[in-house]
Amino acid sequence: MKLNSLRPANGSTQSRKRVGRGSGSGMGGTSTRGHKGAQSRSGYSSKPGFEGGQMPLYRRVPKFGFTPLNKIEFKAINLDILSALVEKTKATVIDPELLYNNGLIAKRDKVKVLGRGELKGFKGEVKAHAFSESAIEAITKAGGSTSVI
Repeated sequence: MKLNSLRPANGSTQSRKRVGRGSGSGMGGTSTRGHKGAQSRSGYSSKPGFEGGQMPLYRRVPKFGFTPLNKIEFKAINLDILSALVEKTKATVIDPELLYNNGLIAKRDKVKVLGRGELKGFKGEVKAHAFSESAIEAITKAGGSTSVI
């Protein structure tokens, strides 16, 4: 095999459609554009979203609600997940970087610690962007401390 002998597979390529080259070609006359109307004229271009006069999709579908610009979305992490993480890693400081390294959150997620479950025998510090009251209570009862980032 040589570079000069390479050819496309049979049937994979087609020749260009030559329109407007006489009636013998089968594509003369109207040049495959049909009869009359805007789309048969030269220079025609439709607006984006135009559906031929039919009510376009962006007007058929209703609009509702709004998204607040200053809303902060937190990734919820419960105490039972933190206790499993402490058993696995033996960490003394739980922070978003540790959670990210163990696949619990994404890189830019903000973390809120919630109070489901309990944190047994943890004497370290938990750093997060927000805490629920029950989570702060449970962490301090276990002997640990909390700090908001």
